[in-house]
Amino acid sequence: MSADIIGHIHSTESLGTVDGPGLRFVVFLEGCPMRCAYCHNPDTWDKNAGTEMTVGEIVEQFDRVKEFLRGGGITCTGGEPLVQAEFVAELFSEMKRRGVHTCLDTSGVVWKDESRRQLTDRVLDNTDLVMLDIKHIDPEKHKWLTGQDNAAVKDFALHLSERGIPVWIRHVLVPTVTDDEASLTELGRFIARIKTLKAIDVLPYHTMGVGKYKELGISYRLEGVPPADKSQAAKARDIIFAGLKQQLREDIKKSKDR
Repeated sequence: MSADIIGHIHSTESLGTVDGPGLRFVVFLEGCPMRCAYCHNPDTWDKNAGTEMTVGEIVEQFDRVKEFLRGGGITCTGGEPLVQAEFVAELFSEMKRRGVHTCLDTSGVVWKDESRRQLTDRVLDNTDLVMLDIKHIDPEKHKWLTGQDNAAVKDFALHLSERGIPVWIRHVLVPTVTDDEASLTELGRFIARIKTLKAIDVLPYHTMGVGKYKELGISYRLEGVPPADKSQAAKARDIIFAGLKQQLREDIKKSKDR
């Protein structure tokens, strides 16, 4: 283990319940190229911020709580954890050596940089599950929402499928921004192409991070947009699944017609 590799860490959580299966030890890494309008952790954008920690120090923290993590494991999130892919690769390599389930929570946006793909694949070599955030299926709306195009995100999703890595898709439902039926249907049709899909989570937009923007002196672009509730998220999930099933039916029909 390259225990002396240093990462910039925002924080850790000992018993996370929403960052993968079971109870998780969650590592929040600094750095993100996206500027999502609803991001509730703008304090993770700067990759040079946070606390410097080695892989060995993270492992030591994990070992203190590992007996409580039955059915769980470790999750790296952010920020965007693949901004610090070398650190995550070494951490996941050590965790897999110990038989620990590894989960990567990512937007996949760094896949656009071909020079980083080999390093990203090093992370994936020891990743049991990827929780992939697809912010918006429409390229222009995605760019408005995040500051980045989504072509790399979609390409990364298909790469995960080709590598046989289990994928959970996560999508934040923002009223008036990501909730139109056409986009949700198209999202479902795209997700149908991911052969290793294990789950789809639609998360209701909330405004709990607004206070951080005021503290940091950053304007909040979704000012006035109301939070979504669980019923809205459930309805959106149904639309996504309808699109997914529609695509699968079309694919089966095409296969039979050949």
